[in-house]
Amino acid sequence: MSTTVRVRYAPSPTGNPHIGNIRTAMFNWLFARRNGGRFVVRVEDTDQGRITEGAVDHILDGLEWLGIDWDEGPRVGGPYGPYFQSERLQRYHDAAERLIASGDAYRCYCPPERVAELRKEQARNKQRQGYDSHCRYLTDAERRANEAAGMSSVLRFAMPQSGTTSVDDAIRGHVEWQNELTDDFVLVKTDGFPTYHMAVVVDDHAMEISHVLRAEEWLPSTPRHVQLFRALDLPMPIFGHLPMILGSDRAKLSKRHGATSLMEYRDDGFLPEALINFMALLGWSLDGETDVMAEDIIRENFTLERVGKPAAIFDLDKLQWMNGVYIRQLERDDLADRILVFLERDYPDALLPIDRAYLLRIVPLFHERLKTLADAPDMLSYFFQDTLKYDPATLVQRGMDNDGTVVAIRRATSELSAADDFGHENLEALLRAVGEELGLSGRQFFGTLRTAITGRTATPPLFEMMEVMGRDRVLERLSRAAEDLAAL
Repeated sequence: MSTTVRVRYAPSPTGNPHIGNIRTAMFNWLFARRNGGRFVVRVEDTDQGRITEGAVDHILDGLEWLGIDWDEGPRVGGPYGPYFQSERLQRYHDAAERLIASGDAYRCYCPPERVAELRKEQARNKQRQGYDSHCRYLTDAERRANEAAGMSSVLRFAMPQSGTTSVDDAIRGHVEWQNELTDDFVLVKTDGFPTYHMAVVVDDHAMEISHVLRAEEWLPSTPRHVQLFRALDLPMPIFGHLPMILGSDRAKLSKRHGATSLMEYRDDGFLPEALINFMALLGWSLDGETDVMAEDIIRENFTLERVGKPAAIFDLDKLQWMNGVYIRQLERDDLADRILVFLERDYPDALLPIDRAYLLRIVPLFHERLKTLADAPDMLSYFFQDTLKYDPATLVQRGMDNDGTVVAIRRATSELSAADDFGHENLEALLRAVGEELGLSGRQFFGTLRTAITGRTATPPLFEMMEVMGRDRVLERLSRAAEDLAAL
């Protein structure tokens, strides 16, 4: 086993990666980077029936979007390849033969129906469910007869039936299991493909993985893997099981707690740097107090000693808050470029292409207001639309009537048409004077103008918006508003 830290992320290509899966990848990556080690991506695709087309690309694209780079694996290669388990079958077959020869594995000819009925009976009798080792005690003659009859078989591991298996987990400390509570699990399926348990042990050794850092849900599988390492006479890596991630109601994380697929977060307008920061706090802490921290701070300080045992709570509200913090830290040009992607995705062709120079003037008005990038298309839409859709009756503010509102809009239109300076400071001074002359409060007059110009009742500062929109667009909207209201 190499003395260099070597960790791996080993996803199964059965769908889009979810937040818990990616959190595991990120913790391995952080551990490798903190310790000058190597981060390996290995695709566990031996369960051929569950493979989803395009899943590998989704996984790798997600890592790249987050900025999680890998030293070995698909797209980059490496000295321990291939990095797809389906291309490493001979290694598993060789290990299987070694286990059969040493008596640590045996052929099981029990049909699936028998195994299923066995589990049902155990459940009815409230017994521990598991294989009953029936084929472990077949005679050589019975095995030869089964082979001669062409019976299909799986390969099972002969688990010790007494004593204990223990491991000193890097996160959870000393953990111990009674061997009699772990059944003789399958190593190789009828199709010749290994199970997860067989493949992961063989590959972790072959790739010189020094630390196996994985989700807590794999902790019950650890005695199986420890016994396999021992039976194959292989040095064991250091195990570390990361805390579970629960929803805010402390139930298992699901869709109702927020999007769980990584790319959903991207499409919902979350920044990768915010997601990295948020995920780091799902089980790890810098000092128990700091929430917002740059990626380099996390990398420089990430240690397993600071990974906790208790379940981490996924809080979507906190993620949205944190995303807003990161958005506010972006430079104007950077934010504009990121927003542009969402405008081009959501706007109809009639509003495209987006004038980037115009967008750069708009962005500062919303910089403090955005929680996600996906908010931008709706929040900015009235800057780009030719025609606004709203009820003209909403132009009339409390204490005003239709005729007086039409007069106010037309007076504002006339004054703005003649204004020499369309800067926001001059616009404010000019329109405040007009409002006072008309006997209207700022709330009344500016509320009417805001709705006429944007179709909204809540927006960024009115005069800054008018300056950015420009004289022609503002005048056209005021004129149309007056016409629509007068027609009621």
